[in-house]
Amino acid sequence: MYRLHDGDIEVFLVHPGGPFWSKKDQGAWSIPKGEYADGEEPLHAARREFQEETGFTAPECCLELGTIKQSGGKIVTAWSAEGNFDPDQLISNRCQLEWPPRSGRVIDFPEVDRGAWFSISEAKAHILQSQAPFLDMLSRQLHPSS
Repeated sequence: MYRLHDGDIEVFLVHPGGPFWSKKDQGAWSIPKGEYADGEEPLHAARREFQEETGFTAPECCLELGTIKQSGGKIVTAWSAEGNFDPDQLISNRCQLEWPPRSGRVIDFPEVDRGAWFSISEAKAHILQSQAPFLDMLSRQLHPSS
């Protein structure tokens, strides 16, 4: 998700919930994303995951940015859409996890604990390093002559 603010591009990133990520900031944020089921169209899955992780409905008009391979091997295809949401209104789906590992104790937490708007340069410092190419893809898509 992106918006234009005073002529500059801002992107909406989310911070993962849960104890592992709670004290991490720079290099921890992500685009809202998830896996899709067999037979599910990737764009449909992206729109569904965006809503599950944020509580916001993604706009109908989406343009494919491209595909990257994350450092863990996961293949991610992303789309861009213009929108403007209030991060304070974010409501994420919830997950359960055994924490600490092998403790037998299961905790419940939001998949995403917050979202925020970042300029492209701020986003490059906050996004997972393997997703940073999406920021350049978006910049080229919105300003092809740059």
